[in-house]
Amino acid sequence: MSQSFRVDLRGIVDLLSHHLYTSPQVYARELLQNAVDAITAAHGADAGQRGVGRIVVESADSTGDGSLTVTDNGVGLSEAQVHELLATIGRSSKRDELGFARHEFLGQFGIGLLSCFMVSDAVEVTTRREGEPTVLWHGASDGSYTVRTAGPGEERPETGTTVTLRPRRGSEHLLTRASVTELATRFGGRLPHAVTVDGVGITGGPAPWDRPEDETPARRRARLEAYCQEVFGFAPFDVVDLETAEAGLRGVAFVLPMPANPSVPAAHRVYLKRMLLSERAERLLPEWAFFVRCVVDTAELRPTAGREALYEDALLESTRDALGDVLRTWLVRFGRQDPARLRDFLRVHHLGVKALALHDDEMLRLVADFWPMETNVGPHTLSEFRERYGLVRWTPLVDEFRQLAPVAAAQGLAVVNAGYVYDAQILERLAAVEPGLETEVLRAADLTTHLERLDAEEERALAPVLAAAEKVLGRLGCDLLVRSFQPAGLPALYLLDDDTAFRMDLRETKGRVDDVWASILGSLETDGEPRPRLVLNHRNALARQVLSLADPELRATCLEGLYVQALLLGHHPLRPADTAVLNQSFLGLIGRAVSASATSPGDDR
Repeated sequence: MSQSFRVDLRGIVDLLSHHLYTSPQVYARELLQNAVDAITAAHGADAGQRGVGRIVVESADSTGDGSLTVTDNGVGLSEAQVHELLATIGRSSKRDELGFARHEFLGQFGIGLLSCFMVSDAVEVTTRREGEPTVLWHGASDGSYTVRTAGPGEERPETGTTVTLRPRRGSEHLLTRASVTELATRFGGRLPHAVTVDGVGITGGPAPWDRPEDETPARRRARLEAYCQEVFGFAPFDVVDLETAEAGLRGVAFVLPMPANPSVPAAHRVYLKRMLLSERAERLLPEWAFFVRCVVDTAELRPTAGREALYEDALLESTRDALGDVLRTWLVRFGRQDPARLRDFLRVHHLGVKALALHDDEMLRLVADFWPMETNVGPHTLSEFRERYGLVRWTPLVDEFRQLAPVAAAQGLAVVNAGYVYDAQILERLAAVEPGLETEVLRAADLTTHLERLDAEEERALAPVLAAAEKVLGRLGCDLLVRSFQPAGLPALYLLDDDTAFRMDLRETKGRVDDVWASILGSLETDGEPRPRLVLNHRNALARQVLSLADPELRATCLEGLYVQALLLGHHPLRPADTAVLNQSFLGLIGRAVSASATSPGDDR
C-alpha cells in the first residue's frame, strides 16, 4: 500500500536554517534578495535603471524595541500567495510552470526566508498586493505559522512587504546598526536600488565591472587598484577586464604581484545580478590561472541552494573556458606589446603559464621565447638556446644536471636543466610541435660516450691495476671507468641516473624487509642490474698517481677517498656504507701520513 512521507516541520526548519548556510550573517543577504525580487516583480527587470526600487532597513538601534525591519516597495503578496509561498518550504514564485528558474529573479528555491531563523525564533511579514488587503504572517521556528488580515492601524499605505525579526538570545549583536550596516553594504552595496540602513544610503558609485562614460582610463585604473588593495589586500601587477556574453558576466581579474600557491584553490568574489553571492568562490577560472583574483557579476550562472557557491554545470564549464581564453589573449598581447614586463610577470607566475603551455601552442611559444631556463652555459630561453647551439640537449632531473653540468660544459656540450616543474613536458611537446627542432635527452650513463677513451696501449698498461680497483669499488656497488676529460682539475666523477638509483634502493629495501616483501620486491628485479659508475679522470695528476701506487692497500684507501669525494661533489646522499668508507679512508690516510712522519724524524717539512 502506497503511503506518503511524514515530515517533522521543526526538524526541517532546523536543518535548512542552521545547516544549509555556513553563517547566520547570510540572513541579511536573503532578506535583501527577497526585497530585490519583489521590486523586480512589481516594476520589471529594469527597475534598477529607472531608480524606482526602494529598500529601507531599520536596525535594532533605530526601531527601539530590539527588532529589525526590512521594507520594500515591491509587488507584495495576497493572502492566498502567503499560504502558498511563505508556508510551503521549497515553493517559489520565481520559477516557471515547468519548475525552471525565471531569469529575472535572484532567488529560486523558496527557502531563503528560513535563514532568518538562525537569528530569530519568529519571523513576521506584513505584505500588501495591489488591490488586496494587507496580510500579516507570523512564522515560528517550530514550523507553525498564523495568517490574518490586518486590522485597523496595521494596514500598509502602499504595496510591498515588511519583514520583522526579533533577535533570539545570543544573536542581538547581529541586528545592531553596526552589524546590519556592514552586512547590508557587503551583500547589497552594489545593488541598483536605493538601499538605506537607518536612513543612511549604502548603495551608489560604480561597481568594479562598470565602465562609466565620463571616467578616463587612468581614473578607472586607479579606482580598480584601490578596490583591489581594499578587498584583496594587494596592489595588482595588472588589471584585466573579463566579459562573457553566454553567462551574462562582466568583471575584472587582478594579477597577483607575488607568487601564488598552485595547490590552494583561488578564491574569487562573485555577484549574482549585483548581489554578493560569495567572497570565496572557487573553480570560476581554469586551474592554471591561479595567479589572478577576480570580482565578477553574472546574470546567468546558477547558485547552489545555499547561495554561497556556483552550481557546477555545462554553463559554468564553458564560462571557465571562456575566461581562460581572455587571460590567454592578455598574455599573448602582453608578450607582443611589452616583452620586458612579460618577463617580470613570468619571474613571478611562470608555473601557471607553463601549465597552460602543456596544451596551448601560443603559450608554448611564449614560454619558449620569454622564459629563461637554467643551462650549464648560463640562463637562456629555449629560442635563444636553439639559435645558438642547434641541438637542444637536456636532462630531466635537477640532481642529474648538477652532476653533468660542469663536465658537459668542459667537453663543449651545452645542456638544459629540465628538472623543474613542467620543463621536461614542455621540451617534449615543443619537439612535437616544432618539426625542425632537434632535442636529445642526456642521462648520466650517456655522458661517458662523450668522454675521451684511453688509447689501447694505456688501457693494456692499466688493466691489472683496474682489475684490482674494480674489486675495491665492487664492494660499494659501483663500477669503474677511466676516461680523459675536462676539467683536468676534477679527479673523479660519480654518475648515477634515476633508473639505477631506483634499482639500488630496491636492492637495499629488499635486504631490510621480511621474506614475503623480499619475494615481492625480488620480482621487480631484472638480470644485469645497472650500477653507478665512478669515472677516474686520466687527465688529472692525482688520479694517475693513485692508479700508479704500488701498495695495494694504500691504493684501495685512496680510491675509496676519491669515491666519497665524487659523491659529495655530485650532491649525492651518503648511505651508511658510504659514511663508513668516508671514515675509513680519511682515518686511514691520516694514519699513513702520521706513520710516514714518525719514520722520518730528521725531515722537518
